[in-house]
Amino acid sequence: QVQLVESGGGVVQAGDSLRLSCTASGPTFTEYTSAWFRQVPGKGREFVAAINWDSSYDDYDKSLEGRFTISRDNVKNTVYLQLNNLKPEDTATYYCAARSLNYVTRLLDRYNYWGQGTQVTVSL
Repeated sequence: QVQLVESGGGVVQAGDSLRLSCTASGPTFTEYTSAWFRQVPGKGREFVAAINWDSSYDDYDKSLEGRFTISRDNVKNTVYLQLNNLKPEDTATYYCAARSLNYVTRLLDRYNYWGQGTQVTVSL
């Protein structure tokens, strides 16, 4: 069973930056797509960004593009999400996800593997 572990969340002020990491362990698989979603209490999990296996294609929620950047290091089995110019409305639990197909999608139910989440809190 593949396990995904996120790290890098924290409490920051508006305008600050964070870099979230998601490291995969267990049986590895090749050519998998990775993504980040986020969720606030009382709302559904929403798409943030996704990237394919060789980083040749990525996708972002349009409202976040320009502030957030997804990247990956396949040698380290790690996917990153760089969060810049954070705003209070970015406060959420951020989840890493992976699917065993090299095809980017925004659809939550297409992802087979999920991390436990890392909390990001942005204060004024």
